[in-house]
Amino acid sequence: MEIKALQAKATQIRMDLLQMIATAKTGHTGGSLSNTDILTALYYRIMNIDPKNPKAEDRDRFILSKGHSVESLWSVLADRGFFPREDLATFSQFGTKLIGHPNNKVPGIEMNTGALGHGLAVGVGMALAAKRDGASYRTFCLMGDGEQAEGSVWEAAMAGSHYKLDNLIAIIDRNRLQISGSTEEVMGLDPLEDKWAAFGWHVVSIDGNDMKDLVDTFATVPAVAGKPTLVMANTVKGKGVSFAENVPHWHHHVPNELELGKALAELTAALELYEQKGEVR
Repeated sequence: MEIKALQAKATQIRMDLLQMIATAKTGHTGGSLSNTDILTALYYRIMNIDPKNPKAEDRDRFILSKGHSVESLWSVLADRGFFPREDLATFSQFGTKLIGHPNNKVPGIEMNTGALGHGLAVGVGMALAAKRDGASYRTFCLMGDGEQAEGSVWEAAMAGSHYKLDNLIAIIDRNRLQISGSTEEVMGLDPLEDKWAAFGWHVVSIDGNDMKDLVDTFATVPAVAGKPTLVMANTVKGKGVSFAENVPHWHHHVPNELELGKALAELTAALELYEQKGEVR
């Protein structure tokens, strides 16, 4: 997909996840909206994956360590064909596999996540296994910024550098908001890039809602031989819905009927704009 088509796809994914959350009457809205562009770049342009063979040995691995923001991932996996789109309507319903965190009974999910701070450690293990097996696959791990307060993240960061895992790419959805407010008020993180660099990682800071920035950056990894890469994706929580952007309340707010209608109208207008320009293909 070209950049404009990826932007249009991300808009469609946002519409799907909002409808899914509204139908289920539960979900984590703000973080799913902020990480949608990251997932779209990875799943439609960057990663080596095959929905028809989700367990292919040479597939790139993806771990959503911030597992509570799974709604965007479910929407992407359904759209890519890992499972039927109709299943999105069962999100968080009794007996569904599409629960509120990644569930590895669903094709395309590598591990159950949700306890923050665990994803990168498992990613280190996957990347180390690839090195020792002489395998070519890469491991991508998406974390939240509030998650950086977990000590296990830094143990994994130290191990990734020690083992020179240049096939490991960690991404931080740096939207600067968590459930109880600003990350810098809850547990100050800055200078976060400097901390990761001090742990021996190659650090790249980008606009995490800019599709070209995302694609150009991910296309270069592994970027430095012998070093894992940390992509600091500076994002806007609630991205794409004007009245949800940078509003802490939308961390797990479920849109009511009026809010859903306004949000879908905004996103539909954005999608129509892409199509009018003739840049969606």
